[in-house]
Amino acid sequence: MTSSTERPATSPRLSTPRALARLYPFAKPVLPRLVLGAVSALIASLLALSIPLVLEVVVEGPISSGDLTQLTWGAVAVLVLGLLEALMVWARRFFVMAPATKVEYDLRTGFYERLQRLPVSFHDKWQSGQLLSRMMQDISMMRRWMAFGLVLLVVNVLTILVGAALLFRWHWLLGTTFLIVCAPLWYAGYRFEKTYGTLARQSQDQAGDLATSVEESVHGIRVLKAFGRGKHALQKFTRQAETLRETELSKARAIGWIWFWLVLLPDIAFALCLGVGILLIQTDQLQIAELVAFFAMATVLRWPMESIGFLFSFLLDARTATDRIFEVFDEENTIVDPEQPVALARTRGALRFEGVHFRYQDAAETERDLLDGIDLELLPGETMALVGLTGSGKTTLTTLPARLYDVTAGRVTLDGVDVRDLPLHELRTQVGMAFEDATLFSQTVRDNVLLGREDLAAGSDEAEAVMREALGVAQAAFVDDLPDGADTVIGEEGLSLSGGQRQRLALARAVAARPAVLVLDDPLSALDVDTEALVEDALREVLHETTALVVAHRPSTVTLADRVALLEDGRITAVGTHSELLRTSEHYRHVISSLEDEQSRIREREVNL
Repeated sequence: MTSSTERPATSPRLSTPRALARLYPFAKPVLPRLVLGAVSALIASLLALSIPLVLEVVVEGPISSGDLTQLTWGAVAVLVLGLLEALMVWARRFFVMAPATKVEYDLRTGFYERLQRLPVSFHDKWQSGQLLSRMMQDISMMRRWMAFGLVLLVVNVLTILVGAALLFRWHWLLGTTFLIVCAPLWYAGYRFEKTYGTLARQSQDQAGDLATSVEESVHGIRVLKAFGRGKHALQKFTRQAETLRETELSKARAIGWIWFWLVLLPDIAFALCLGVGILLIQTDQLQIAELVAFFAMATVLRWPMESIGFLFSFLLDARTATDRIFEVFDEENTIVDPEQPVALARTRGALRFEGVHFRYQDAAETERDLLDGIDLELLPGETMALVGLTGSGKTTLTTLPARLYDVTAGRVTLDGVDVRDLPLHELRTQVGMAFEDATLFSQTVRDNVLLGREDLAAGSDEAEAVMREALGVAQAAFVDDLPDGADTVIGEEGLSLSGGQRQRLALARAVAARPAVLVLDDPLSALDVDTEALVEDALREVLHETTALVVAHRPSTVTLADRVALLEDGRITAVGTHSELLRTSEHYRHVISSLEDEQSRIREREVNL
């Protein structure tokens, strides 16, 4: 898990247009409607620009002559133009809202699918809050930008260009004065991009850190309360929130500064143009009607010009959001389906480790491999217990058969086929796992237990029979005492259940999957002695036809095994039956003695409770 100051490496920074262009594949299916929305907005702006031209005619004709009939028609013309402008604004929203939500939907589902496909090593180094903020906040920002920011930015820029050209219609000196005074806005915009772009990225990353803190505190609320560390957690959260607040204030100051120039310079331009216009009228180079029309046109341009600051900041926020989203899309997926997959004709469950080496990506080059040349063979239907001291690499070894991680050297084979040559879906159907840290989902008990059985129709008699059998093996009769039995929705991560209950449901899930190879990473650690004995008796029946690799942290778990493998400093140093290793291996006797001491301490605690 990375800290806020040690983030995963990011992709090279692209220019803003190129960065936003990466959204094109997602926007392509709805591009026609987005274009129609932009055209509607442009027509609305052109209608607004045509009103000053009508006003010029009205001032020059009916108002000067006092002809009320012509004045009425002029008012009607302005009203019609205003109504058409309002209609085009409505059309813009009609055309762009649905496509923008479709792009948001595709981005969000694609992002979630990417998270599911990326290897465990990716999730090891990314904060969950950072991923959550990208999934929710950044993708929502992309929808708002496509539906509002992008369309208005394009349309308002075109409106300013067209309006600026029309300003020269009445007199070149008026148009030149207005544009020269407003020209520094381009420099202000350039400076704004440099400052605001950096602040926008900081703000969104800090928001991700804050989300991580909230998530960790909620999930660890029992620990914080038990150790009385709520105040400490609050202080840490307050520091992070204050940092985010300061960044947001810096953003606000940057926006305020660009708004200052966006408001000030047009006002100065208005004042100078008024003076120039009066001089031109006095020298008979300009009519009063033309000056009125000029200022009406300049007033129409006022909103597009002032909105550029907001839309520009919106653009930079969207660009930053795009960068953050595609940092995940750009992550290399090292665990993928083979280009030429091999299909297993019949799975027997023969599992073999051949010269296996493994080291984590962030391990120092001077460190030796965590797994340093593992050679181990499990025969079909055999149960192998894996024992070793803490840090010897037991849990890491169990992640290799299902390719949660890939070996860095050597290979793991299933029925003689390298697991890297098997389709991932088929491999993970044949290799089931149950972890010491039982993870359940906020679904019904039934959905959790049958998670790995997509081949069973929901609610079918077969599905019910499989679930009941698995619950029986795991000694999970407590399910029937839950409010809705197997249809009870358990809380997030199963925290509404005890540790032993969670472990039994996780074990039931692994059993229900009926894999050819079952990998159990100390799945009974939270069970009391009596329940453990019952589960072990039931597992013997289940494992009779299943190849099993069981990480043993209790001496009693070793009794499940046909053979025992001793893991020492990343190597298998002995393989044999429990009695053989007790007789021939001093290190094995030391490991078993350590397990027995730990078991005794656990039993003493149970008695005291």
